[in-house]
Amino acid sequence: MRHRHSRSVKPRPLRRRAVGATVVVALALAVLTACASSGDDTAQSSVPSIVASTNVYGDIATQVAGDHAEVTSIIDRANADPHDYEATTRNILAVSRADIMIVNGGGYDDFMQTLRDGADNDAATVLDVVGISGHHGGDGGELNEHVWYDFPTVIGLTDRLRDALVGIDPVNAADYRANAGRLTDKIMDLEKTAEKIGAAHPGATVAVTEPVPLYLLDAIGLKNRTPDAFSEAVEEGEEASPAVLADTLALFADDAVDLLVESAQTVSEQTDQVAAAARRHGVPIVSVTETLPAHQSYVTWMAANLEAIAEALDEHPSGSDS
Repeated sequence: MRHRHSRSVKPRPLRRRAVGATVVVALALAVLTACASSGDDTAQSSVPSIVASTNVYGDIATQVAGDHAEVTSIIDRANADPHDYEATTRNILAVSRADIMIVNGGGYDDFMQTLRDGADNDAATVLDVVGISGHHGGDGGELNEHVWYDFPTVIGLTDRLRDALVGIDPVNAADYRANAGRLTDKIMDLEKTAEKIGAAHPGATVAVTEPVPLYLLDAIGLKNRTPDAFSEAVEEGEEASPAVLADTLALFADDAVDLLVESAQTVSEQTDQVAAAARRHGVPIVSVTETLPAHQSYVTWMAANLEAIAEALDEHPSGSDS
């Protein structure tokens, strides 16, 4: 089971904070003008170039491309908040040269479109992962844009990335296909692990501080008891109403949940209260992140998340009715 990160910070506004277009265009012009004056700087690589919005997608790209492509992740630190991203000239240069761009979509990383506009690169193949997922808010509901926690979506991205690389670099097509096949097999193993955890804990229930891990929890079969208004407020960097907070805290006092899954990158006074209530009533806590931790691959990261959840559920057998 993972331990809670003790930080005393206010949550940041999370949604749809993009890079200022004027700043990006100015930086892009400066970079591209400077590069034009140097033949060495503008020399194009002979291998495909992939730019991913976060290191989650950067790792997936590396797994599929192997040594045959250059992969750049714009957000490349586990403690970075994609919603607070600010452009650098290095990022803009990478985007200007990209053959493939991997974006999350769904309003999560709008800065990627702004970067692309500033870099004046309309030729790149753009893989929009929310679009690939087929998920949408539906019936007026909020879209959960954290689709990298959805295993079928990642398999779909793997297929689309394989096909894009084969189209750009057919000489190495066999390697791209083999790499994609191996990654898909590993993700399918993660799906099987999630199913086994669910089978071992039928009817288990969960609370979350924000919607980040919900696709993973759904794959296990956990029932989310969190009031939508609470997790949505946390995601938006706002405070939930006193009534909504009270309903959330009551989940632990009433033994209505078997597990709390918190987002380590969004901590506030209210999420601290929720975690304190969980500890007070003996409900285990698992902490998850939005970006890839250091020295982890996508597969090892998700395997560790699943292991932590399984251990927590073993620690607190379900006392809730299904």
